[in-house]
Amino acid sequence: QLQASGGGMVQAGGSLRLSCAASGFNWDQYTITWFRQAPGKEREGVACITTTGGTKYYADSVKGRFTISSDNAKNTVYLQMNSLKSEDTAVYYCAAERIPNVFVQTTWANPLVYTNLWGQGTLVTVSS
Repeated sequence: QLQASGGGMVQAGGSLRLSCAASGFNWDQYTITWFRQAPGKEREGVACITTTGGTKYYADSVKGRFTISSDNAKNTVYLQMNSLKSEDTAVYYCAAERIPNVFVQTTWANPLVYTNLWGQGTLVTVSS
């Protein structure tokens, strides 16, 4: 299972760090992805990291502001969010899936790829 935490309310320009802790499954060869969903909008991929190799991908909307990292000893993935904007307001979810390396770049942001392992979501509110 996945446990997401770290959300909260912050002013525009501020920072938050989200955590996604995994338990109960073999951490190796997974792609761990942060998604977000704002009211009335579709769930979108924000950033992902592969647990083996540490390959990272980001949505264009967060490049240069968000950083994803992992601590494999703790089976935890982090999302450091800086320079937050009001449009970053959403419920953030983490998800995990074993995606073959050749497909990660083209599929990581598609929520349908993640069939089973989802965290419960953590709310991020950015006030302007």
